[in-house]
Amino acid sequence: MVIGMGVIRFRIHGCRSLKAKRRVVKTIVSRIHNNFNASVGEVAANDVYQRADIGFAMVGSDRRFVNAKIDKLFNMVEDMGIAEVYDSEMEIMTL
Repeated sequence: MVIGMGVIRFRIHGCRSLKAKRRVVKTIVSRIHNNFNASVGEVAANDVYQRADIGFAMVGSDRRFVNAKIDKLFNMVEDMGIAEVYDSEMEIMTL
């Protein structure tokens, strides 16, 4: 079993309330979940208006497959353009 996990850190420009931030985060989380069937959620900076840290995890049987899915996930998030990605981390573990 191969587990891929990571964190994507976003800067949300022009966001002045938690309600506006929630709308952006919900859009990103739902799109990742729907397209990649990954477990996704906001993991840090919950009270900071202009920053969001979104964590994800996915499981597969092949390391190359999981790595390719994570790369596609990063590319999709960059291409969305609703928030600036300023940092990302990923780790793949084999159990």
